[in-house]
Amino acid sequence: MNKEQFISLQETGSVSIPVILFDYYAKLGLNEEELMMILQVKKFKQNGNHFPTPTELSSHMSIPTSACTSILRSLIQRGFLTIEECEENTILFENYSLKPLWDKLYTYMEQEKSKQEQELTQQEDQSLYTIFENEFGRPLSPFECETLAIWIDQDDYDPVIIKAALREAVMSGKLNFRYIDRILFEWKKNGIRTIDQARNHAKKFRQHQGNSANKQISNEDYQRKVPFYNWLES
Repeated sequence: MNKEQFISLQETGSVSIPVILFDYYAKLGLNEEELMMILQVKKFKQNGNHFPTPTELSSHMSIPTSACTSILRSLIQRGFLTIEECEENTILFENYSLKPLWDKLYTYMEQEKSKQEQELTQQEDQSLYTIFENEFGRPLSPFECETLAIWIDQDDYDPVIIKAALREAVMSGKLNFRYIDRILFEWKKNGIRTIDQARNHAKKFRQHQGNSANKQISNEDYQRKVPFYNWLES
């Protein structure tokens, strides 16, 4: 085998390794020796040896057999590897399973995703408060802040819909929380959940605003869950 053939062989022969493992192994609490041990186990399994001995693993690494034994034991104790008993053609054999590793990786990614979504929601909520204060030209009162929190946490209104209701109140010249709340009540009652639906409904309402039959909300239907308090009038 000449050099060109050797290089070509290295380019084509490979072990399948998820890139995401390289990105997150340290965050899972694995060090470089432990990662290499996992990769060696994966390589042996891919080549048909599902339960390589510490001596076999050591022969492909720069650490002694005793260190390989210690690392394997630690990986098993910490839930990154398990030893399973398998059967093939009535022959029982032991097998290193990497399923616990993939389970830990998936769980970590889901937790990170949830954390990012929570941070994004907090940023949106903070932005929402800022938008309201800019439109009102003053800090929000405690009751107004409580109302915003109720819209988001209890009524489960999308912040985009709340912003749309605020814009509608501004365009109608009725910039107060009670009017905005009535708009949100009306939209929810009519199944409006997207910004396009809200815009179309608001447009139709303005076009028929002069018709008493098209009043946005009847007093009988609308009931506020929390009291409103105008601190400017106290």
